Amino acid sequence: MKYDCIVIGAGTAGLISALTLQKKGKKVLILEKGINPGGALSSFKRGAFEFDTNVFPMYGFGSEEKLGEKMFQQLDLQNKIKMNFENELFHIIVTETNEEYTFSKGIESFEQKMEEYVPGSMEVMETFFGLCLDVKEALEYIKTQKTTLDERDLLQKYPNFVQLAPLKVKRVFEYLNMPKKVIELLSVFCNYMGSSIKDLSFVYFANFVYTFISSGPCYPKNTSYEFVKLLEESFKEKGGVIKYHTKVNEILVDNGKVVGVQANNETFKTSHVISNVSPKMVYEHFISQENVPIECIKLENERILGPSMFTVFVGLNKTKNELGIEHTHYIITNTLDSIKEFEKLHQVFSGHLIAHVIEEQNTTQVVLTGMIYKDALKSFFTPDHYFEIKEQLEDYFVTVFENATGHFIRESIEEIDLATPVTYARYTGHPYGILFGYLAKGYDNLLPRMFCEDEENKIEGLRFCGSYGSRLSLFLDLMENANEVALKTFGECEE
Repeated sequence: MKYDCIVIGAGTAGLISALTLQKKGKKVLILEKGINPGGALSSFKRGAFEFDTNVFPMYGFGSEEKLGEKMFQQLDLQNKIKMNFENELFHIIVTETNEEYTFSKGIESFEQKMEEYVPGSMEVMETFFGLCLDVKEALEYIKTQKTTLDERDLLQKYPNFVQLAPLKVKRVFEYLNMPKKVIELLSVFCNYMGSSIKDLSFVYFANFVYTFISSGPCYPKNTSYEFVKLLEESFKEKGGVIKYHTKVNEILVDNGKVVGVQANNETFKTSHVISNVSPKMVYEHFISQENVPIECIKLENERILGPSMFTVFVGLNKTKNELGIEHTHYIITNTLDSIKEFEKLHQVFSGHLIAHVIEEQNTTQVVLTGMIYKDALKSFFTPDHYFEIKEQLEDYFVTVFENATGHFIRESIEEIDLATPVTYARYTGHPYGILFGYLAKGYDNLLPRMFCEDEENKIEGLRFCGSYGSRLSLFLDLMENANEVALKTFGECEE
């Protein structure tokens, strides 16, 4: 049987791409090596607790733009998922100086809180958010005009955007003459983006920060796995086929064109493949080396992998009130210098973590996440000491949380488990379990990836979605990229 498109990987982005194509009447097959959909977006049970593996919040729902709702509507998921909306963005604890800061959602609220922390900052914050809004509007315009984009028209409509497009976050902050403390507090958003203000594109940063602050964080009322299962069900209802426990052996390429996929010793014919697996894995393991263009190899060698993660899932037998925990989102950091903090991610015990606290009936979950670069993993993990190291890391993360917050949770722990980069690698197939994709650094940032995406596709019929796609790894961007890749593939199918 021949399929119009085969999607490799039933992660969130893979499911969105597949569903988008299936809705347009194409015959789509998903091949997934695991036994369940979702990849890194899943859930698991330990005792009485069901832990959500989506450690970063969703956003874009409930705002004036209703970006999340529009995407769900495109996927026929509107009114099928109930969301918990949270007012607090995050509570920051700086351990070296004992500083604490709390911000809530809403642009005006954020500006007022910043003015409270940094008197005299209101004007520069208004200017900053004005530029963020310019960026958002320009990106929306580019999205609608991408194939026929007139650069002169873009310059006339969005002159600020054109000037900001090549600049990094740090350079724009300096240009605005921002007070040091304002720069430090805004830099906290880098924790969700996997790179520091020295490397991040201002366009990427501004688009996320404005959307996240204006909408606030949210989570599905059950778990994020509910979202994944609804995508799977909708895809199947529309005639899509998913083969689980099916490992791809080879993407078949002839004369520079995709002609099929071989998996579990079975060959499936197709002219189009969308990979939810990293390009590194595809080019090194899924395609015969004689069929991989040298340009693809060079590009992979030049790109830098982003950070991976450790996540400790803690189930407590007391409520937040009984534990004295006041906040929902904690960012615990040694200093507010994002450049120095990201340098510390080259060591395992960095003292830097993000905590999400969830209350359920008479219990509480605390999910502790720390990022780490792959070079620190090679010397730290060994097969003989893996489980011993896991226990050591669990204890370390809990200790960091307790020391920073003053909330001693250890005696209330009923369940505890740790997901390491090894865990994430096993479930996603990404090298070193890296969920952030390639590091957004230098010219390898959002806009160059968006505009060079088609040029980078050197094998006809092969495209990539997910965190290794052109829109990078943030939730809304990842969904938009998956949708865009599917629409481009649809257009190619129609030619």
